[in-house]
Amino acid sequence: MKAHVYVTLKRTVLDAQGQTINDALRRMQYRGVSDVRQGKYFVLTLDPGLDRAAAQVEVERITKEVLTNPVIEEFTLHLED
Repeated sequence: MKAHVYVTLKRTVLDAQGQTINDALRRMQYRGVSDVRQGKYFVLTLDPGLDRAAAQVEVERITKEVLTNPVIEEFTLHLED
């Protein structure tokens, strides 16, 4: 099983890199993009013996304690069999 974890800055936190990318897209005359938020992506390969419920709990714990700064970042995760 694999866990896909997406980490982004909270909406209330200024995303300077995302804003820079958005400005560059506008200058390059790309249309249809109103906002860019950048982030991090992790793929965790989990032990085969871990059941789905335990995997969810473990990955959430890892994400909160290691992969994110909970003051300024939020995350979503998806488990894949």
